[in-house]
Amino acid sequence: MKNFSRLIFLVTIFIYLFHITLASIISTGDFNKDFYVNYSPNHINTSADGRTRSLVFDKESGSEISSNDMYLFGQFDMKIKLIPGNSAGIVVAFYLASDQPNHDEVDFEFLGNVPGKPITLQTNVYVDGSDNREERINLWFDPTQDFHTYSILWNLHQIVFMVDWVPIRTYRNHADKGAKYPRWQPMELKLSIWNGETWATDGGKTKIDWSQAPFVATLGNYSIDACIWKGNARFCRAESENNWWNKGQFSTLTWTQRRLFKWVRKYHLTYNYCTDNQRFQNNIPIECSLPKY
Repeated sequence: MKNFSRLIFLVTIFIYLFHITLASIISTGDFNKDFYVNYSPNHINTSADGRTRSLVFDKESGSEISSNDMYLFGQFDMKIKLIPGNSAGIVVAFYLASDQPNHDEVDFEFLGNVPGKPITLQTNVYVDGSDNREERINLWFDPTQDFHTYSILWNLHQIVFMVDWVPIRTYRNHADKGAKYPRWQPMELKLSIWNGETWATDGGKTKIDWSQAPFVATLGNYSIDACIWKGNARFCRAESENNWWNKGQFSTLTWTQRRLFKWVRKYHLTYNYCTDNQRFQNNIPIECSLPKY
């Protein structure tokens, strides 16, 4: 396991360096310029240079920010340091959402916990208003001690959820086989902190300890390299130098990514909707029987 952990580190550095050679980053790195406050500005703190931002949660309110632009495909990387101490019942979310009646959404949700127990990372995909596609993992590090990079690659071929460049989940475009895939609706990038005590920790049994408030999640360096929506889906769906994410080499996981993906699934996956026969009454969604890469 020690040697494999070293391999993960070396591979993630390589993937990162390979990525930045291709990317033409469109974000400024300044939260004040790339995002607006969706609600509770008095629960958001931003550094003088705009490079870090804190989302605050207490009995009064949570908070949320949204990107100024909407996007159709791209890669979204965000450094996050989660709530230290007792965060039971609190959800920190990093996600894409179209905010339409039959909306599409791609979620990272961090489910808080009591000290000594792991914070669960839940991912989910909404397509055309329907969800029920949750997966959960326990991270291989303490996400409250330092910043880690959480990424969404979304293109014509697949969605890849990554943690420090390690792919933890894929959701492939199998629309030609009858599985829904988010490919038409542009989405905003959002980050929020909110009250999820009815379900987030131990199925809602462990509630928020308000004596520990305020609860603070910190956002650090980020990059948005994506197609800005200007009303023309054809432009964002094209394969071009600017739309590097749609190129064939990003249509599936590489051999190295597949090895890391399998490692995560073997040692850290705690819930997969595709194996929940009781929930779906033995009518598992069609994408579950189709290739993951």
